[in-house]
Amino acid sequence: MIEIDGSQKSGSGTILRLSVALAAILRQSLHIYNIRQNRPQPGLRPQHLEAVLTAAKLCNAELEGAKLNSRELWFKPKDVKGGKFEAEIGTAGSIPMLLMTILPICAFAKNTVHLRISKGGTDVWHSPTINYVRNVFLPTLKRMGLNADLSVHKYGYYPKGMGEVTITVEPSKSLQPLLLENFGEIKAIKGVSVCTFLAERKVAERQAKAANSYLREKGYMADIQIINDRSNPLQKGSSLVLCAETDSGAILGADAIGELRKSSEAVGREAAEKLYAEISAKPTVDVHLADMLIPYVALAEGRSAYLTRLISDHLETNIWLAEKILDARFDVKKVDGLYKIEKVS
Repeated sequence: MIEIDGSQKSGSGTILRLSVALAAILRQSLHIYNIRQNRPQPGLRPQHLEAVLTAAKLCNAELEGAKLNSRELWFKPKDVKGGKFEAEIGTAGSIPMLLMTILPICAFAKNTVHLRISKGGTDVWHSPTINYVRNVFLPTLKRMGLNADLSVHKYGYYPKGMGEVTITVEPSKSLQPLLLENFGEIKAIKGVSVCTFLAERKVAERQAKAANSYLREKGYMADIQIINDRSNPLQKGSSLVLCAETDSGAILGADAIGELRKSSEAVGREAAEKLYAEISAKPTVDVHLADMLIPYVALAEGRSAYLTRLISDHLETNIWLAEKILDARFDVKKVDGLYKIEKVS
Protein backbone atom coordinates (compact mmCIF):
# COMPACT_ATOMS: atom_id res chain seq x y z
CA MET A 1 0.00 0.00 0.00
CA ILE A 2 1.19 3.52 -0.83
CA GLU A 3 1.37 5.64 2.34
CA ILE A 4 1.40 9.43 1.91
CA ASP A 5 1.52 12.13 4.56
CA GLY A 6 -0.43 15.05 3.10
CA SER A 7 1.26 17.56 5.40
CA GLN A 8 4.61 17.13 3.66
CA LYS A 9 6.08 19.72 1.25
CA SER A 10 3.33 22.16 0.16
CA GLY A 11 0.71 20.38 2.30
CA SER A 12 -1.82 21.25 -0.41
CA GLY A 13 -4.44 19.58 -2.59
CA THR A 14 -1.83 18.78 -5.22
CA ILE A 15 -0.57 15.94 -2.98
CA LEU A 16 -4.05 14.43 -2.86
CA ARG A 17 -4.71 14.82 -6.59
CA LEU A 18 -1.42 13.38 -7.76
CA SER A 19 -1.34 10.56 -5.20
CA VAL A 20 -4.81 9.38 -6.25
CA ALA A 21 -3.92 9.59 -9.95
CA LEU A 22 -0.68 7.61 -9.60
CA ALA A 23 -2.28 5.00 -7.35
CA ALA A 24 -5.01 4.46 -9.97
CA ILE A 25 -2.44 4.08 -12.76
CA LEU A 26 -0.34 1.64 -10.72
CA ARG A 27 -3.45 -0.21 -9.45
CA GLN A 28 -2.04 0.06 -5.94
CA SER A 29 -4.00 0.87 -2.80
CA LEU A 30 -3.38 4.31 -1.32
CA HIS A 31 -3.65 5.57 2.26
CA ILE A 32 -3.27 9.34 2.53
CA TYR A 33 -3.59 11.24 5.81
CA ASN A 34 -3.22 14.85 6.99
CA ILE A 35 -4.96 15.86 3.75
CA ARG A 36 -4.41 19.57 2.93
CA GLN A 37 -2.97 19.97 6.41
CA ASN A 38 -1.32 23.31 5.65
CA ARG A 39 -4.41 25.01 4.23
CA PRO A 40 -6.78 27.38 6.12
CA GLN A 41 -9.59 24.81 5.75
CA PRO A 42 -7.85 21.42 5.93
CA GLY A 43 -9.37 18.21 4.60
CA LEU A 44 -11.49 17.50 1.54
CA ARG A 45 -13.33 20.51 0.14
CA PRO A 46 -16.11 19.92 -2.42
CA GLN A 47 -13.79 20.12 -5.45
CA HIS A 48 -11.27 17.72 -3.88
CA LEU A 49 -13.99 15.28 -2.91
CA GLU A 50 -15.48 15.31 -6.40
CA ALA A 51 -12.01 14.76 -7.89
CA VAL A 52 -11.56 11.68 -5.68
CA LEU A 53 -15.05 10.37 -6.49
CA THR A 54 -14.50 10.87 -10.24
CA ALA A 55 -11.11 9.13 -10.11
CA ALA A 56 -12.80 6.27 -8.26
CA LYS A 57 -15.41 5.96 -11.02
CA LEU A 58 -12.68 5.76 -13.66
CA CYS A 59 -10.99 2.78 -11.97
CA ASN A 60 -13.91 1.29 -10.01
CA ALA A 61 -12.04 1.99 -6.77
CA GLU A 62 -13.19 1.19 -3.25
CA LEU A 63 -13.17 4.25 -0.97
CA GLU A 64 -13.05 4.91 2.74
CA GLY A 65 -13.04 8.38 4.24
CA ALA A 66 -14.40 10.06 1.10
CA LYS A 67 -16.52 12.77 2.73
CA LEU A 68 -16.37 16.55 3.14
CA ASN A 69 -13.63 17.79 5.49
CA SER A 70 -12.10 14.31 5.82
CA ARG A 71 -8.35 14.41 6.45
CA GLU A 72 -7.77 10.72 5.79
CA LEU A 73 -8.59 8.58 2.75
CA TRP A 74 -8.20 4.99 1.59
CA PHE A 75 -8.34 4.49 -2.18
CA LYS A 76 -8.28 0.92 -3.60
CA PRO A 77 -8.30 1.02 -7.43
CA LYS A 78 -9.03 -1.65 -10.03
CA ASP A 79 -8.65 -1.51 -13.84
CA VAL A 80 -9.11 1.78 -15.69
CA LYS A 81 -11.59 0.77 -18.37
CA GLY A 82 -12.84 4.01 -19.93
CA GLY A 83 -16.38 4.93 -20.99
CA LYS A 84 -18.74 7.81 -20.22
CA PHE A 85 -18.69 9.54 -16.84
CA GLU A 86 -20.28 12.52 -15.07
CA ALA A 87 -18.90 14.77 -12.33
CA GLU A 88 -20.66 17.58 -10.48
CA ILE A 89 -18.71 19.89 -8.17
CA GLY A 90 -21.66 21.93 -6.89
CA THR A 91 -19.63 25.04 -5.97
CA ALA A 92 -17.21 27.39 -7.76
CA GLY A 93 -14.52 24.76 -7.10
CA SER A 94 -12.02 24.51 -9.93
CA ILE A 95 -12.87 22.34 -12.93
CA PRO A 96 -9.27 22.60 -14.22
CA MET A 97 -7.95 21.19 -10.94
CA LEU A 98 -10.37 18.25 -11.19
CA LEU A 99 -9.00 17.69 -14.70
CA MET A 100 -5.46 17.58 -13.24
CA THR A 101 -6.55 14.58 -11.17
CA ILE A 102 -8.23 12.54 -13.85
CA LEU A 103 -6.17 13.29 -16.98
CA PRO A 104 -3.18 11.06 -16.08
CA ILE A 105 -5.59 8.24 -15.25
CA CYS A 106 -7.39 8.61 -18.58
CA ALA A 107 -4.08 8.28 -20.42
CA PHE A 108 -3.84 4.70 -19.14
CA ALA A 109 -7.47 3.66 -19.69
CA LYS A 110 -8.27 0.65 -21.87
CA ASN A 111 -10.81 2.66 -23.87
CA THR A 112 -11.65 6.28 -24.66
CA VAL A 113 -12.89 8.36 -21.70
CA HIS A 114 -15.76 10.84 -22.13
CA LEU A 115 -16.26 13.01 -19.05
CA ARG A 116 -18.79 15.79 -18.42
CA ILE A 117 -18.03 18.09 -15.47
CA SER A 118 -20.80 20.44 -14.36
CA LYS A 119 -21.59 23.04 -11.68
CA GLY A 120 -18.00 24.15 -11.12
CA GLY A 121 -15.63 27.02 -11.78
CA THR A 122 -13.84 27.26 -15.11
CA ASP A 123 -11.98 30.46 -14.21
CA VAL A 124 -11.34 30.87 -10.48
CA TRP A 125 -8.58 31.90 -8.07
CA HIS A 126 -5.57 29.67 -7.37
CA SER A 127 -6.14 27.60 -10.50
CA PRO A 128 -5.31 27.74 -14.21
CA THR A 129 -8.17 29.05 -16.33
CA ILE A 130 -9.96 26.63 -18.62
CA ASN A 131 -8.51 28.38 -21.67
CA TYR A 132 -5.00 27.95 -20.24
CA VAL A 133 -5.72 24.22 -20.06
CA ARG A 134 -7.04 24.22 -23.61
CA ASN A 135 -4.35 26.41 -25.20
CA VAL A 136 -1.18 25.63 -23.23
CA PHE A 137 -1.45 22.42 -21.20
CA LEU A 138 -3.24 20.08 -23.62
CA PRO A 139 -1.16 21.06 -26.69
CA THR A 140 2.00 20.30 -24.68
CA LEU A 141 0.60 16.91 -23.64
CA LYS A 142 -0.18 16.23 -27.30
CA ARG A 143 3.57 16.40 -27.96
CA MET A 144 3.86 13.51 -25.52
CA GLY A 145 1.25 11.42 -27.30
CA LEU A 146 -1.81 12.22 -25.16
CA ASN A 147 -4.75 13.47 -27.21
CA ALA A 148 -7.60 15.21 -25.39
CA ASP A 149 -10.43 17.34 -26.75
CA LEU A 150 -11.90 19.89 -24.33
CA SER A 151 -15.15 21.80 -24.92
CA VAL A 152 -16.51 24.62 -22.74
CA HIS A 153 -20.32 24.69 -22.58
CA LYS A 154 -20.67 27.18 -19.72
CA TYR A 155 -18.06 29.43 -18.17
CA GLY A 156 -18.18 29.49 -14.38
CA TYR A 157 -16.76 32.05 -11.94
CA TYR A 158 -16.65 32.71 -8.21
CA PRO A 159 -18.87 32.58 -6.16
CA LYS A 160 -21.63 30.61 -7.92
CA GLY A 161 -19.62 28.58 -10.42
CA MET A 162 -22.19 26.75 -12.59
CA GLY A 163 -19.59 26.14 -15.32
CA GLU A 164 -19.69 23.05 -17.51
CA VAL A 165 -17.16 21.33 -19.75
CA THR A 166 -16.75 18.01 -21.51
CA ILE A 167 -13.46 16.29 -22.23
CA THR A 168 -12.70 13.29 -24.42
CA VAL A 169 -9.37 11.57 -23.81
CA GLU A 170 -7.84 8.93 -26.05
CA PRO A 171 -5.69 6.38 -24.19
CA SER A 172 -1.96 6.62 -24.84
CA LYS A 173 -0.19 3.33 -25.53
CA SER A 174 2.95 4.92 -24.12
CA LEU A 175 3.73 8.50 -23.19
CA GLN A 176 6.63 9.97 -25.15
CA PRO A 177 9.45 11.88 -23.45
CA LEU A 178 9.34 15.69 -23.54
CA LEU A 179 12.53 17.39 -24.64
CA LEU A 180 12.32 21.19 -24.59
CA GLU A 181 15.84 22.43 -23.96
CA ASN A 182 15.98 25.52 -26.21
CA PHE A 183 13.69 28.55 -26.11
CA GLY A 184 14.27 29.46 -29.76
CA GLU A 185 12.49 32.49 -31.23
CA ILE A 186 8.92 33.61 -30.62
CA LYS A 187 6.83 32.95 -33.71
CA ALA A 188 3.41 34.01 -32.38
CA ILE A 189 1.65 35.38 -29.32
CA LYS A 190 -2.02 34.49 -29.11
CA GLY A 191 -4.77 34.89 -26.58
CA VAL A 192 -8.40 34.39 -25.62
CA SER A 193 -10.28 37.18 -23.84
CA VAL A 194 -13.69 36.08 -22.60
CA CYS A 195 -16.45 37.79 -20.67
CA THR A 196 -19.82 36.34 -19.67
CA PHE A 197 -22.85 38.66 -19.80
CA LEU A 198 -20.56 41.72 -19.77
CA ALA A 199 -20.55 42.52 -23.49
CA GLU A 200 -22.29 45.87 -23.00
CA ARG A 201 -19.27 47.04 -20.96
CA LYS A 202 -16.87 45.73 -23.63
CA VAL A 203 -14.99 43.81 -20.95
CA ALA A 204 -13.37 41.23 -23.27
CA GLU A 205 -12.30 43.95 -25.70
CA ARG A 206 -10.86 46.15 -22.94
CA GLN A 207 -8.90 43.25 -21.42
CA ALA A 208 -7.40 42.46 -24.83
CA LYS A 209 -6.62 46.11 -25.59
CA ALA A 210 -4.82 46.61 -22.27
CA ALA A 211 -2.79 43.43 -22.75
CA ASN A 212 -1.72 44.47 -26.23
CA SER A 213 -0.90 47.97 -25.07
CA TYR A 214 1.54 46.58 -22.50
CA LEU A 215 3.04 44.04 -24.90
CA ARG A 216 3.55 46.70 -27.59
CA GLU A 217 5.65 48.69 -25.10
CA LYS A 218 7.88 45.61 -24.85
CA GLY A 219 8.06 45.08 -28.61
CA TYR A 220 5.42 42.36 -29.01
CA MET A 221 1.91 42.06 -30.41
CA ALA A 222 -0.72 39.43 -29.61
CA ASP A 223 -3.57 38.10 -31.72
CA ILE A 224 -6.31 37.89 -29.09
CA GLN A 225 -9.66 36.21 -29.76
CA ILE A 226 -12.63 38.08 -28.26
CA ILE A 227 -15.47 35.98 -26.81
CA ASN A 228 -18.60 37.77 -25.62
CA ASP A 229 -20.10 34.74 -23.91
CA ARG A 230 -23.76 34.27 -22.90
CA SER A 231 -23.55 30.68 -21.67
CA ASN A 232 -24.16 31.27 -17.95
CA PRO A 233 -26.79 33.85 -16.94
CA LEU A 234 -26.32 32.98 -13.26
CA GLN A 235 -22.73 34.19 -13.00
CA LYS A 236 -21.02 37.10 -14.73
CA GLY A 237 -17.25 37.08 -15.03
CA SER A 238 -14.21 37.32 -17.26
CA SER A 239 -10.74 35.97 -17.94
CA LEU A 240 -7.81 36.36 -20.29
CA VAL A 241 -5.15 33.85 -21.32
CA LEU A 242 -2.08 34.69 -23.38
CA CYS A 243 0.35 32.20 -24.85
CA ALA A 244 3.66 32.61 -26.66
CA GLU A 245 4.66 29.92 -29.15
CA THR A 246 8.30 29.52 -30.17
CA ASP A 247 9.92 27.84 -33.17
CA SER A 248 11.39 25.18 -30.84
CA GLY A 249 7.88 23.99 -29.93
CA ALA A 250 7.61 25.67 -26.54
CA ILE A 251 4.29 27.19 -25.42
CA LEU A 252 4.43 29.60 -22.48
CA GLY A 253 1.17 30.77 -20.97
CA ALA A 254 -0.14 33.37 -18.54
CA ASP A 255 -3.66 34.20 -17.43
CA ALA A 256 -5.71 36.52 -15.23
CA ILE A 257 -9.34 36.59 -14.08
CA GLY A 258 -11.79 39.41 -13.48
CA GLU A 259 -12.96 40.23 -9.97
CA LEU A 260 -15.28 42.75 -8.34
CA ARG A 261 -13.67 46.19 -8.25
CA LYS A 262 -10.87 45.01 -10.57
CA SER A 263 -10.90 46.85 -13.89
CA SER A 264 -10.77 45.10 -17.24
CA GLU A 265 -7.60 47.05 -17.93
CA ALA A 266 -6.01 45.61 -14.77
CA VAL A 267 -6.91 42.08 -15.88
CA GLY A 268 -5.33 42.64 -19.29
CA ARG A 269 -2.18 44.20 -17.90
CA GLU A 270 -1.80 41.46 -15.27
CA ALA A 271 -1.85 38.68 -17.88
CA ALA A 272 0.54 40.60 -20.12
CA GLU A 273 2.99 41.30 -17.28
CA LYS A 274 2.99 37.61 -16.36
CA LEU A 275 3.64 36.57 -19.95
CA TYR A 276 6.42 39.11 -20.36
CA ALA A 277 8.08 37.82 -17.18
CA GLU A 278 8.16 34.39 -18.84
CA ILE A 279 9.31 35.31 -22.34
CA SER A 280 11.98 37.73 -21.11
CA ALA A 281 13.53 34.90 -19.04
CA LYS A 282 13.38 32.53 -22.06
CA PRO A 283 12.43 29.24 -20.37
CA THR A 284 10.71 26.46 -22.34
CA VAL A 285 7.73 26.07 -19.98
CA ASP A 286 6.08 28.63 -17.71
CA VAL A 287 6.12 28.32 -13.93
CA HIS A 288 2.71 26.61 -13.76
CA LEU A 289 3.23 24.19 -16.63
CA ALA A 290 6.51 23.14 -15.00
CA ASP A 291 4.74 21.41 -12.10
CA MET A 292 1.75 20.18 -14.13
CA LEU A 293 4.02 18.18 -16.46
CA ILE A 294 5.84 16.23 -13.73
CA PRO A 295 3.53 13.16 -13.56
CA TYR A 296 3.57 12.78 -17.34
CA VAL A 297 7.34 12.96 -17.76
CA ALA A 298 7.71 10.65 -14.75
CA LEU A 299 5.46 8.08 -16.46
CA ALA A 300 7.05 8.47 -19.90
CA GLU A 301 9.81 6.11 -20.97
CA GLY A 302 13.25 7.68 -21.24
CA ARG A 303 14.77 11.07 -20.52
CA SER A 304 12.74 14.29 -20.48
CA ALA A 305 14.05 17.80 -19.88
CA TYR A 306 12.74 21.37 -19.85
CA LEU A 307 13.62 24.79 -18.47
CA THR A 308 11.65 26.95 -16.04
CA ARG A 309 12.44 30.27 -14.38
CA LEU A 310 11.27 29.36 -10.85
CA ILE A 311 11.01 26.37 -8.56
CA SER A 312 7.52 26.58 -7.06
CA ASP A 313 6.19 24.71 -4.03
CA HIS A 314 3.98 22.67 -6.35
CA LEU A 315 6.94 21.72 -8.55
CA GLU A 316 8.97 20.56 -5.55
CA THR A 317 5.96 18.64 -4.24
CA ASN A 318 5.21 16.90 -7.54
CA ILE A 319 8.84 15.84 -8.00
CA TRP A 320 8.89 14.48 -4.44
CA LEU A 321 5.71 12.49 -5.03
CA ALA A 322 6.79 11.14 -8.43
CA GLU A 323 10.08 9.96 -6.96
CA LYS A 324 8.36 8.44 -3.92
CA ILE A 325 5.51 6.64 -5.71
CA LEU A 326 6.99 5.86 -9.14
CA ASP A 327 10.67 5.49 -8.22
CA ALA A 328 11.44 8.02 -10.95
CA ARG A 329 14.56 10.14 -10.54
CA PHE A 330 14.78 13.84 -11.30
CA ASP A 331 17.76 16.15 -11.50
CA VAL A 332 17.20 19.88 -10.92
CA LYS A 333 20.04 22.29 -11.60
CA LYS A 334 20.62 25.96 -12.42
CA VAL A 335 21.57 26.63 -16.05
CA ASP A 336 22.17 30.20 -17.27
CA GLY A 337 19.74 31.72 -14.79
CA LEU A 338 17.03 29.11 -15.38
CA TYR A 339 16.24 25.80 -13.72
CA LYS A 340 16.65 22.65 -15.79
CA ILE A 341 14.16 19.95 -14.78
CA GLU A 342 15.45 16.61 -16.03
CA LYS A 343 13.87 13.22 -15.55
CA VAL A 344 16.86 10.92 -15.76
CA SER A 345 15.38 7.50 -14.95
